Amino acid sequence: MGISFLVFSAPVFLVLADAIFPCALLSASLSPSYLSLKTLRSYFENYDFRSSLIDIPIISVIRSVVIICVYSICDGPKLSRGPYLGTTMVCSISSLVFVSLKASFVLSSRIPREEGYVTATEAALFISSWALAIAHIIVAYRTSCRERRKLLVYKIDIEAISVGKNGFPRFQI
Repeated sequence: MGISFLVFSAPVFLVLADAIFPCALLSASLSPSYLSLKTLRSYFENYDFRSSLIDIPIISVIRSVVIICVYSICDGPKLSRGPYLGTTMVCSISSLVFVSLKASFVLSSRIPREEGYVTATEAALFISSWALAIAHIIVAYRTSCRERRKLLVYKIDIEAISVGKNGFPRFQI
């Protein structure tokens, strides 16, 4: 049952993982072991694109919210066409570009000086954001293909049906 849940609701599972996993990695990489509103506010006040990592989980949560909203709006035949796949592609590719630029700035500013090296959790934060963005694209493509196959299987040829004298459909072969 668990495997069927993962297969048929992969977009929902991936959105949950994308919202939770980067936040957990960020809280593990921050210097205080707990997150409070005061520490979050201080991270936002001292934000620097070249060194702060607070924006990576925010980008992941925004990406997840946009994708799940479009997924919930598009139902059935709409999943086989553009809105869900297109929105997922735009959100994922733009977040890939942002995280790649962010990684280049963070890694170049962390050349062994007074700040030290990039820790394993910081590297995992970048890698997980890239992997989850690519996974969103793959899941959206597979979902749209699955919905297209459903449409082909259940497609009725309207031209082959004509209405008889008594108002009931008559099939022509």
